[in-house]
Amino acid sequence: MPYERVDNLNANANDCQYDYAKDETKSMNDLFDISGKVALVTGGSRGIGEMIAEGFVANGVRTYISARKAEACDATAARLSEIGECISIPADLSTLEGISALSDAIKERESQLDILVNNAGAAWGAPLEEFPESGWDKVMDINVKSPFFLTQALLPLLEEAASAADPARIISIGSVDGLNVNRLPNFAYGPSKAAVHHLARTLAAHLADRNITSNAIAPGPFPSKMMAATLEKYGDQIRAGVPLKRVGEPGDMAGVAIFLASKAASYVTGVVIPVDGGIVGCAGTL
Repeated sequence: MPYERVDNLNANANDCQYDYAKDETKSMNDLFDISGKVALVTGGSRGIGEMIAEGFVANGVRTYISARKAEACDATAARLSEIGECISIPADLSTLEGISALSDAIKERESQLDILVNNAGAAWGAPLEEFPESGWDKVMDINVKSPFFLTQALLPLLEEAASAADPARIISIGSVDGLNVNRLPNFAYGPSKAAVHHLARTLAAHLADRNITSNAIAPGPFPSKMMAATLEKYGDQIRAGVPLKRVGEPGDMAGVAIFLASKAASYVTGVVIPVDGGIVGCAGTL
């Protein structure tokens, strides 16, 4: 604890005294230091996953990335390995077999896992009358089912890394579409991301006594393969609708993930943080 309380039974709440424990204080650099940790970022070969992975690697985290396409996963790992330690483990997380293969591969290499970033995701667009069951199931399986069962499989490694002073971290990537309503015909995507947010809170409640925190990030518009066509067609309109008048940049996403993975967030769990240029927080009523 950074503060030592001096109890006085006769004091009221305003009179409580605190002595600053100088030998336990941390510099601001130490507070946000994540070097030496081990992380897994699913969907880490591109987009938001790549942004987070690069932030981790650049700050001294041994980072595993997974993606369904082995060539893309290997290429991103090779690029990031020029600045730090990044290992590619291609995996298809749409099935329990793929989830098991990825968790087994991590367990073969590591005795503990400090940070799990559940980022792998999918979207499907089609008119309401034509939206297929296969599209619905694909989105729900990858966006909701996969992070739950991967977390379940990696719990032993997370528990090995966990302590009261520095919990293990689960960071799930949701979306502002899970907080607001997107008018594009992506009928499964928003509901799936709302479920991701609630899953993060549910895991937080169940894992707090194991010293594992669980939080979610809800990104707004960021450049990614998933968003490429939408930004190309509606980019000006999207930027105009963002209070900060721009789309997100890699540092915007990496910064929040580094915060959630660091000592600075060791007392933060069960929250959903929009990283959206103010779309959610600045929404007006008029």
